[in-house]
Amino acid sequence: MRLKVLLPTEVLVEEEVVKVTAEAENGSFCLLPRHIDFVAALVPGLLSFVKAGDGLEEFLAVDEGILVKCGPEVLVSTRQAVRGPELGTLKATVEKTFKVLTSQEKRARSALANLEANFIRRFLKLEEYV
Repeated sequence: MRLKVLLPTEVLVEEEVVKVTAEAENGSFCLLPRHIDFVAALVPGLLSFVKAGDGLEEFLAVDEGILVKCGPEVLVSTRQAVRGPELGTLKATVEKTFKVLTSQEKRARSALANLEANFIRRFLKLEEYV
């Protein structure tokens, strides 16, 4: 199978693999080369794959995303992902990277909620004049 992990700014992984394991809302799953075509919404978690050439297993920490298996291709699209050869190093990197992004997202969502509330208030005021 050909695994391709796509981020908004780059292609993080493009490898021949024999196995892909990922996590969806209803649990983790495994894809092998003869698996039926498949689509899943990924939850934040680990995605692992076994390379075809050397049989080594590699790990990615992925944010929410979509996985599509169509024929021999497995495409994963996600906003954020971190690649790491071992779980210990990957866990530390994920905690450091994703926690910073989480606090930034909270501030951005708060600002957006304020904008929406102001818009609704002004819209209601406008209705009073009509």
